[in-house]
Amino acid sequence: MERKLPKLQTDYLQIAPELQAGGPLVALETTVISHGLPFPENLETALALEEIIRQHGAIPATIALFDGKIKVGLTHDELQRLATSKDVAKVSRRDLPLVLANRQTGATTVAATMICANLAGIKVFATGGVGGVHRNATQTMDISADLPELAQTSVIVVCAGAKAILDLPLTLEYLETLGVPVLGYGTDELPAFYTPHSGLKLDARADSPAQVAAIARTKWDLGLVGGILVTVPPPVMPGLPPAKIDRAIANALAVAAQRQIKGKAISPFLLDWIRQETGGVSLQANIALLKNNAAVAAQIAVALNS
Repeated sequence: MERKLPKLQTDYLQIAPELQAGGPLVALETTVISHGLPFPENLETALALEEIIRQHGAIPATIALFDGKIKVGLTHDELQRLATSKDVAKVSRRDLPLVLANRQTGATTVAATMICANLAGIKVFATGGVGGVHRNATQTMDISADLPELAQTSVIVVCAGAKAILDLPLTLEYLETLGVPVLGYGTDELPAFYTPHSGLKLDARADSPAQVAAIARTKWDLGLVGGILVTVPPPVMPGLPPAKIDRAIANALAVAAQRQIKGKAISPFLLDWIRQETGGVSLQANIALLKNNAAVAAQIAVALNS
């Protein structure tokens, strides 16, 4: 049955026909295309993620902003535009009305993708790593908008944990304060984005898509607003031992501090610096975990839809 959307949503949403009949849907962000991965890997990965989701029985819903509309489900040309253009805005919650009103092209972060997916009735979203509490946040107060979004928007977010460039213990503590369930998918430990181990024990785990779906249904049936963070251990990448990635992160943070790089620019800078320091192995790891998360998210979407 074709879903009926309120006028407020239809004024701003443009949903691809393939998605309008419902079924198991998985949202995908686009900041990773425009600001996260270099060309041509960004376009190749975007297309691969959509194909992986299809292979696991779900329908991909990649989200971006074009010409005053939130587009849910993109064409190949739109993906290529995001992958090659230099003037794509990075859009979080605060930016959505600005970019839409000014009819700019925008790539959605985790927070914005959650909002847009929820507007479109999509309950599962696959990403790489969520934002979190930045290191030295006690001085800078730099905390990602992804975290409060998880507390107020009812979407399952499948990731490899928070990005390793962040303060992972404080990020986990902040999520607990916000009341966001953090599930280890087949693990009792928070993954550290590039590697499966952070040394941080989680209070809850799920070992199957059906178990994740049951937890989500129960939460929302109880009227508890907000998302669920499903953290999936990334594939082990040869040539990227924890000591190597920790050293690359430390060097990247030192350079960023020296150059006074802050705000939206910090994460892309750090990820690019780490890629260079690891000889491109971190990029391979990033792509591998994105694909792995997409497969898990598709399975969860199928279970949630059954």
